[in-house]
Amino acid sequence: MDLQLSEQEIFRREALAAMRNSGINPYPADQVPVNFLSKTIKSEFPTTPENFSSVCVAGRIMTKRIMGKASFVSIMDSSGRIQGYINRDIICPKEDKTLYNDVFKKQLDIGDFISLEGHVFTTKTGEISVHVSHMKVLSKSLKPLPVVKTDSEGGTHDAFTDPELRHRQRYVDLIVNEGVKDVFVKRTKVFNSMREVFNNEGYLEVETPILQSIPGGAAARPFKTHHNALDIPLYLRISNELYLKRLIVGGFDGVYEFAKDFRNEGMDRTHNPEFTILEIYVAYKDYKWMMDFTEQMFENITHKITGSEKISFDGKTINMAAPYARVPILEAIKTHTGHDLLGKSEKEIKSIAESIGIEVSAEMGKGKLIDEIFGEKCEKHYTQPTFITDYPVEMSPLCKKHRDDDRLTERFELFINGTEIANAYSELNDPIDQRERFEEQLRLLEKGDDEAMFVDQDFLRALEYGMPPTSGMGIGMDRLVMLLTGKTSIQEVLFFPQMRQEKAE
Repeated sequence: MDLQLSEQEIFRREALAAMRNSGINPYPADQVPVNFLSKTIKSEFPTTPENFSSVCVAGRIMTKRIMGKASFVSIMDSSGRIQGYINRDIICPKEDKTLYNDVFKKQLDIGDFISLEGHVFTTKTGEISVHVSHMKVLSKSLKPLPVVKTDSEGGTHDAFTDPELRHRQRYVDLIVNEGVKDVFVKRTKVFNSMREVFNNEGYLEVETPILQSIPGGAAARPFKTHHNALDIPLYLRISNELYLKRLIVGGFDGVYEFAKDFRNEGMDRTHNPEFTILEIYVAYKDYKWMMDFTEQMFENITHKITGSEKISFDGKTINMAAPYARVPILEAIKTHTGHDLLGKSEKEIKSIAESIGIEVSAEMGKGKLIDEIFGEKCEKHYTQPTFITDYPVEMSPLCKKHRDDDRLTERFELFINGTEIANAYSELNDPIDQRERFEEQLRLLEKGDDEAMFVDQDFLRALEYGMPPTSGMGIGMDRLVMLLTGKTSIQEVLFFPQMRQEKAE
């Protein structure tokens, strides 16, 4: 394939060839004896300078200032940047000055990786730097980095800000855009903090199948594939719920999984077809216990990640401290639409939906109609953390009927800033009731609802062996990370969000 190279790319390839002609390997295989990160040096050197008489740092060249026989170079490692002071006669003590005169001055470019060995000192301008005694080329960069320039009036030029480019070339985004890496560091801290909570409670982290013969556990359109050896259709999981509940049947008191799930649906600022969900199931608990557990966990994790129970998000201040408001879903709909849907038939609810401007279709059952009404007219009003509770049976085919009203279920969804963050139940453990609910889903499927659930005969068989009273919950981890990092688009908290295939040049 013929490469259409820019002038800069041609220059870099010429520099690469020149390095090799000089006997310099631009991609050496040997280990680099890094013993300090830039952040450690900058934070500890002022108080313990004696510890930094022999350091080795490595990273990507971000700036280079040539000043005759002495020059300065700034490198970026995983923790930040540090400056190196390079004197020609120190790094080239013998007659051969090729390493400085040719390699450093002419052949090394912004973006190349080098290592610097020497001792730490403070320059006359007060900058903590490495006085370099040895420099080594580690990797030659053949593409130039975007150079962000700021003019005298504060304007920024050539910034790497185009969202499609940033998401497609996340590796460049991480290098040149300040703060991007911090988002993903916080993401990992959120996961680790949650794991710590669950592990301290004695719950077991498990793994369940991604390829499933039946896409169960949620109402969603699946991705379908084919297994050649078995000659059977398989689906990418839309949920891991039914497998985790099988483990509760098998005798575990508490299990959880951070899972990649896949739903063949639309994409917007809060939806990506591949997403990460946390699902947890605890025996002998109910949805009221899960609400208490969730609000305490969210408060603690928020404080650990941000240093406060309050977060700023999209121009709003959100208080993540417990307790959270608890509002039945039909009460919320009545408050925001004026319509009481309790006991209404499918036909009546469809008429109400149409009267308030909700678009309806023939395949929509009672549950989906209520879901659409709540989504269109109510969600946006719940900025502060709020548990929306007690969903109608038709909306919750895997959920136990409410102990006080069998038209409802013991379910909650946690909404923050108008977005669903968590979904939880007192789990349905009556196998006869569960079979009837599945059969109703099958009728919706036959009616044309391509998001209705399949009948999972093996899961029904598992329930027939007996499952103890259990509470389960799913948390959309990407949306939670969005909240805790102040990002309004899910693409900003995914390293590699799904995108259209790049057009061939």
